[in-house]
Amino acid sequence: MAPRRRIRSRVVRRAAALATGAWAAAAAAGPPYVTDDPEPTDLGHWEIYVFGAGSGQHRDLESEGGIDLNYGGFKDVQLTATLPVALTHQGGRGTRVGPGDVELGVKYRFIKAERGGFEAAIFPRVILPTGGHRFGTGRVRLLLPLWAQKDFDRWSLFGGAGYTINPGAGNRDFWQSGLALTRSLSERTSLGGEAWIEGADAVGGHRTIGLGLGGIHKLGGPFALLVSGGPTWEHRGARGWRGYAALGLSF
Repeated sequence: MAPRRRIRSRVVRRAAALATGAWAAAAAAGPPYVTDDPEPTDLGHWEIYVFGAGSGQHRDLESEGGIDLNYGGFKDVQLTATLPVALTHQGGRGTRVGPGDVELGVKYRFIKAERGGFEAAIFPRVILPTGGHRFGTGRVRLLLPLWAQKDFDRWSLFGGAGYTINPGAGNRDFWQSGLALTRSLSERTSLGGEAWIEGADAVGGHRTIGLGLGGIHKLGGPFALLVSGGPTWEHRGARGWRGYAALGLSF
């Protein structure tokens, strides 16, 4: 989920940013995966995630927690707001905590083929520099992704790609993409795996590749538990990790 995400870790920035999908069905896509899905929140309903995400290499840790708000405002349209708090720890240089960058997005599903089990959507998001230069770039960014999904009985295959406009001195625009496969084990539980890649978001930076496993388990009533994690690789095989966990509420 190398998401360069909101706390300026390629891994975490996207792990949390992309935690805005649906879990109303056990085989639902989106969170807790880095790879998102095209399914919007049902019309007139809320999907809320209280999440924590983190990534690290050696003695360095970057993480954030917060809340993702998703509302089905119109037919095939989901309105999203992500409100994070960021934390970073660098070996020998201490720990910093503060507000992360707020994200606002609109997911629009423009294809829904009931018979073929195929869906497609765009999900543009604007990333506001509320974290300043401490936990962000200090500039407004724009993510422009396209997501698609194909269902096969208990299986769901989903993925896509997006382009991030990332202005500012030393920054560069970049592409990212991912592919995930999940299987519904029961009405309450699903498991899945994914692979993703993200280009460098800074001049002189390097792309990040990640693999992950995840799962969703309905706890009863409107609540669900979502978890995922896996290894990441950067330049010359530098290895790290990422993880994500959330309590979901749907009503």
